[in-house]
Amino acid sequence: MKADMVTDADVAGLAESHGVCTRPVLTRATDIATHRERVVMLACGSTLESKCVPCARKARRLRMVQCREGWHLVDDPVRVAQSADDDDADRGEGEHADRRVRSTRRRQDVPQLPKIPMDQRTTGQTFVGNDGKTYRPSMFLTVTLPSYGKVLPDGTPENPENYDYRRAALDALTFSDLVDRLMQNLRRCAGYKVQYFATVEPQRRLAPHLHAAIRGVLPREVIRQVVAATYFQLWWPPLDSSAALPVWSASAGAFVEPLSGSPLPTWAQALDQLGNDRFATPIHVARFGKQQDMQGVIAGSPDAEKRIGYLTKYLAKSMTEPINSGSDEDRQRAHAERLHEHVRILPCSETCANWLRYGVQPTNCDASMIPGNCRRKAHQAEHLGYGGRRVLVSRQWTGKALAVHRADRAEVVRQTLEAAGIEMDAHGIPATSEIGNGDPRNVVWSLVKAGEIGRRSYRTLLLGEVARAVRWRSDYERAKRAGPLDQFSSGPVAAA
Repeated sequence: MKADMVTDADVAGLAESHGVCTRPVLTRATDIATHRERVVMLACGSTLESKCVPCARKARRLRMVQCREGWHLVDDPVRVAQSADDDDADRGEGEHADRRVRSTRRRQDVPQLPKIPMDQRTTGQTFVGNDGKTYRPSMFLTVTLPSYGKVLPDGTPENPENYDYRRAALDALTFSDLVDRLMQNLRRCAGYKVQYFATVEPQRRLAPHLHAAIRGVLPREVIRQVVAATYFQLWWPPLDSSAALPVWSASAGAFVEPLSGSPLPTWAQALDQLGNDRFATPIHVARFGKQQDMQGVIAGSPDAEKRIGYLTKYLAKSMTEPINSGSDEDRQRAHAERLHEHVRILPCSETCANWLRYGVQPTNCDASMIPGNCRRKAHQAEHLGYGGRRVLVSRQWTGKALAVHRADRAEVVRQTLEAAGIEMDAHGIPATSEIGNGDPRNVVWSLVKAGEIGRRSYRTLLLGEVARAVRWRSDYERAKRAGPLDQFSSGPVAAA
């Protein structure tokens, strides 16, 4: 197929069908000694199918491997430092590392947590069944947020006027903190250091909820008590909108009232005022709803594989994905827009520009801030208030960072090909290439600027990547038939 005979859509469709990134990053590899150059396409690494289907599916497969490897471990893994790709809720006991806490006493309107002696192990207990076999079961847990009003089967409110959108928005904004507190409380009441692989997904009503693979088992009644006793208090200044948005004053180096010119109180001053008010209450208290699901799972069973697939099923989808699955898409979109209107104007943190809407100078503010307009993830329409990561993995789930899992998969592919006498490319450059003489230390990488490569050249490069993927897959399938592979080698070579 010639590049000038097909359209961009044709090439993108062909790339997607062969697991090749459809929006690659163009880079230039330059040989330090000879100054020879070669344009190389690197995968974008997106985790959303709406942006790049092949990369999102590859990321989902990697998460499935990570979940499977840590769920039913027999021995405690060695704890390692996490990378930026990993999510972990082991963040301490405070309400927020950078927020002041009014009181450490538990609320009186929630049940007390059971007190159980703590063991330092991370693995679950074993049980001997009636058949004499020893089992080491684990759990699959689902928790949801409370109701904000009666909803129809498609997730939209029966009566939008009475639906508590403000509370739904605040719950979404604080959902990560609530999950963090839940995992802390589970560890206090489990008797061992509970490890988990959890994913955050949207319900049809567009509220986030949590699925978690938990290593080991806890009594169901204990889990119910912990969920009921878990809450997160948000100690913030009052959210009373100002009459007019403030303006930046270069002379004052701060935002000021437009009429009086008086600087807005800083975040620290606002918290001081809150702390001096002994009658003050949290601006919001987040809790889980009554709907919970707890299931025991046995290692290696079909149900375990089914749950791993279910855990990662929606990772490649946005938080607004349920909009496209109902009978009345217009009604669902109107519901999402009403929720976003609240999410858009509420603060997401103490550094949020939305605080200027409420007469408070956010932490680290400067002239670049637009009053009442924060561009962070939580305020975007596709996230609807949830600004956290979609995957939450405890530090001792596998003892390996996500980058190591990725490297493990690539190494299995490399060894498989090598055993069959096939040499794998590195960054798309063959070891026999004239660029760098096969040594990455001899290569300098730089980004290709927009417009440097024409559409025809771009299509030619992408078609070359497709041809390379087809060749690699053929080589890999041939190598697989030549020798056994381990658990990491499932799927095409593109997954590496």
